[in-house]
This record gives sequence, structure tokens and C-alpha cells, in this order.
Amino acid sequence: MRFYGRFLLWLLPILFILSTTTLIAAQNTKQTPTGYTATLIKQAESGDAKAQFNLGLMYDTGRGVPKDEAEAVRWWRKAADQGDAKAQDKLGVAYALGNGVPKDKAKAVVWYRKAADQGDAEAQNNLGVAYHDGFGVPKDDAQAAVWWRKAADQGDADAQHNLGLAYDNGSGVPKDEAESVRWYRKAADQGDAVAQHNLGVAYADGRGVPKDEAEAVRWYRKAAEQGNVGAQNNLALMYANGRGVPKDDVESVRWYRKAAEQGEANAQVSLGVMYAKGEVVSKDEAEAVRWYRKAADQGLAVAQFNLGLMYDTGRGVPKDEAEAARWYRKAAEQGNALAQYNLGVAYSNGEGVPKDEVEAYFWINLGASTLGEKARSTRDGVGEGLTPEKRLEVQERCREWLKTHPSMHD
Repeated sequence: MRFYGRFLLWLLPILFILSTTTLIAAQNTKQTPTGYTATLIKQAESGDAKAQFNLGLMYDTGRGVPKDEAEAVRWWRKAADQGDAKAQDKLGVAYALGNGVPKDKAKAVVWYRKAADQGDAEAQNNLGVAYHDGFGVPKDDAQAAVWWRKAADQGDADAQHNLGLAYDNGSGVPKDEAESVRWYRKAADQGDAVAQHNLGVAYADGRGVPKDEAEAVRWYRKAAEQGNVGAQNNLALMYANGRGVPKDDVESVRWYRKAAEQGEANAQVSLGVMYAKGEVVSKDEAEAVRWYRKAADQGLAVAQFNLGLMYDTGRGVPKDEAEAARWYRKAAEQGNALAQYNLGVAYSNGEGVPKDEVEAYFWINLGASTLGEKARSTRDGVGEGLTPEKRLEVQERCREWLKTHPSMHD
């Protein structure tokens, strides 16, 4: 009986930088000094719409009065019924989030539209987000872009970012990277951290602007210092690879850790690899496992493979072949070729899973196309134990699997 060996190396996240794709919905965060509470209540009770709106804000934030979302909604409704656009938008947000009222997407859109039709930029942005997401209205990316443009032209930073993202993705507008950068820059210049991050990505990749890694670093840093996790991870990556800044492993670890502690999965696995190898930080395989697990629990295939490898080799955790196979499977099902290969070897050797040459051939064959001669040799060796008809059957199963599953080239 032949015994096949696994690939035993840790994987880092793929070294490319992604734009943040989160759309931003305005939330109205203005605050009213609490010293005016008594006067404000009197004015609101007398029917002053602006006072009613501001009193609603106070109840929403708990400033000057006990926090009470239902009471906030009550005052916003009074102001909204008088046509106050800010109150209408705020009431829409309350229905969208279910704050103080039962969540109701359709009612959220009704109030957004009332305010947007009056020219309120925050409501126009929120209505754009609703159209983009199909939230309370049929999904319509072109309408989303229309409303974002209205708000962006008024200087609303959230809408400027969202419109930049629309041009970046060709969503509702023709794809235009230069136009995307123009809108990102407008929002970034107002301090919008997500737009600053995305502008950094544009400079890093040379999308819509000439490639300039130093300029990318400058924008990443602005966003990272505001706590943007994507920018923190990307800034760490730039320090780790000496791109746009002198290579600095200590600074790289510092930014990876900031992002990792906020839950950024790519940063968590990068930090885990550093602990596993003892690079820059003291070698600590248990700490490596801790970070791999955090990322793996978020579904990151690279981390799932790495965690499987730790269980497979008994590094940082007691050796557990069944647990190794479980994590390999999670990564393999996402298309991670190394995980597919190692899971196949587990089936061939009967380690952590019942011995099964058909399953072994299936998983190794999936991974072999990207893993080189060792994987192909192992696949062919396993295949010798199968009839030609069974091999063809498994190969067809692989083709069907690939139609409905991702393929990663780790």
C-alpha cells in the first residue's frame, strides 16, 4: 500500500488589494446641546417642527433626556407630518433599522422619498441605497445612481463614495474608473474613510489614475488612522512588501494587529502566519492557531486550510486528524487546491476520514490541475486502484463540481 504525503506549508492571503464595497447610508448624527432641553420641549409641544426634530435627536441619543427610541420616533413623526425633510429622513432610517418602530422596508422608502423629493441629500443617498439593495423597492441600479448623483452634487460624502463605487463596478452607470476616482476623491477630501481607502486602492492598482504606491500609502494611512480595517490591512501589506514605503516588518505587524483585532479575516491569517513562523513576533504556534481560528470561523478558506494543517501536524493544538480533515473540507469546498489535495490524501490514507479511494481520487483530481507534478503523480497513483470506468465517472463528477463551485489558485 502506498502512503501519500500532504502539502505542509502555511498559506498567506492572496496578495491583492480589494476596494471596500460597502454602501454608506446616512444616519443623521447631529447633536443638540442638553442645556436647551426645557426650552426645546416647550417649543416642540407648541408645534415647532425644527424643535420636534431636535427633540427626537435628543431622545435618540439620550442626551439631556433618557434615551428612548420610541419617543424619538414620536417627535420625528410630528415634524415629518409638517413636512420637515430631516425628520422624514430620520423616520425612514428608524423604519429601515427597526429603531423605535417595527422594521418596515416599504415605510422606510416612503419617508426617504418624501425627504428626497424636497432635496434632502441624506435622504437622496438613502433612497439610492434602497434602490441598489432592493430594500423596500425593486432593485434598480440605474435609479440608485440617479439619487446618489443628486446627493453627491450637493456635496454629500456618503453619496459621493457610493457614486464612485457605482462607476468602479459599472453598476447603474457605464464602468468608468477615472470617474470613479473623481467621486472617491471628493468624498475622501471630506474625510470619508471608506473613500480614502478606495482611492488608495486605485493608486495601488493604477485604476483610473497612474499607478503610484506612495500615494496609495498616503490614502491608506488617512483611512487607517480613522480605524478603517481594510485600509489597516492594506497598509500592513504595503509595509510587509516595501511598496510605497520602506519595508518595515514591525510596522506591518502593528497594522495587521489593529485590523485583526477589529475582525479583519485577512489580517488575522497574516498575523497567524507570523506567529507560526516566528517572523517579527516570537514564535507561538498556539497564538497562530488562535488567529487562524478567528479567520477560519469567518469562512476564509486560506485560514481554514492553515488551521487544518495545524491539527494535521499537532502544532499549537493536539494532533487530531479528524479535525484536520474537517477544516480541509471547509476550505476544499471553497476551491482551495491545497486543501482539496490534502483532503484527498486523508481519504487515501484513511486518516481522519474512512479510507475511500474514490473520494481520494475526486479531491486530489480537483486540486491537481494547479499544484504541479507532485499532485498529478499522486492522483495517477490513486487512480491506479480504480477501474477506467470509475476514473471517468469521477472525472465527470469533478467537471460538474467545478460548474457550481469556486476555483482558487493558492
